[in-house]
Amino acid sequence: MSAPAPSVFSPTAARLAEKLGLALGQPNLDVFADTLLELARANPDILALTSDSRGSGKLAPFGQALPRQLVEVGIAEQNLVGMAAGLAACGKKPFAVSPASFLTTRALEQIKNDVCYSDVPVVLVGISAGTSYGALGSTHHSLHDLAVLRAIPNLSIVVPADNWETREAVRWAATARQPVYLRFGKAPTRHLGTAERRFEPGQATVLREGADAAFIGTGETVVHCLLAAGALAAEGRECRVISMPWVKPLDEETLVSAGRECEAVIVAEEHSVHGGLGEACASALMRAGIRVPFRIAAIPDEETVTGSQADIFRHYGLTMEGLSQAARELLEGL
Repeated sequence: MSAPAPSVFSPTAARLAEKLGLALGQPNLDVFADTLLELARANPDILALTSDSRGSGKLAPFGQALPRQLVEVGIAEQNLVGMAAGLAACGKKPFAVSPASFLTTRALEQIKNDVCYSDVPVVLVGISAGTSYGALGSTHHSLHDLAVLRAIPNLSIVVPADNWETREAVRWAATARQPVYLRFGKAPTRHLGTAERRFEPGQATVLREGADAAFIGTGETVVHCLLAAGALAAEGRECRVISMPWVKPLDEETLVSAGRECEAVIVAEEHSVHGGLGEACASALMRAGIRVPFRIAAIPDEETVTGSQADIFRHYGLTMEGLSQAARELLEGL
């Protein structure tokens, strides 16, 4: 048996997570697979297609329960997307599941032409995204996918932060009439609560109010934003935390409100600094005429360090400690 992956939380952050009631949940990928199976049992038109990813995509139970609704294409990502597009054009609802690092590079032309330009309701599911593959290195990291897919029209991009957002995203995607990209990591996530949260297209959620710094996160960075805000609260600073699962379409209204009402804005994402959520937010703030101290906490333009996801998060300041320090620097520079 392999050793468990190191925690992305320091002991101090783990204690604060418990104090804030951020209970440990399942990996979002497991919730995706469970929800997809539930939906597919009720709708035989829902299909799962994988590129030799039945195990890593947590789809073995799906295949056992519904063997006629699972298609294994082997390590052939272009075929995966092309077949999914054809099935969607015939009235099926395919979920094409593959590691994000390969799905959005090897099959990019098929995503662009066969899915998005053809406007067929394929759900593209990028698994083990960001730095989930850890020590396998840069070839297996997916730090480009948001950038390349944001540039393709007619595609919604959703990066859930916890199990609740994942479940709601999969249910929404199953009914979507246009192409969708869902992005999932491998690590267990923390429950961020469901009170007054609604999952609607292009809608962000304010998880914590405040007018000092605003933290905007997507995917597995959101919990670190909450922890950073909790740490700063002990210093007398009240920070807003926004979960932004919809990278496209972007909730510009919530973003602009944060830019106008808060003293600084920090965007945290498990992606390159180029072309992802951070640059989307910077563009929207600039177009709204808002000048506010701003920082993107992400992977810089360099050869990414090799290590576990926890090592990489710590190295690039995507943890509670790194994000709270970024906020201090922006606020103290005012």
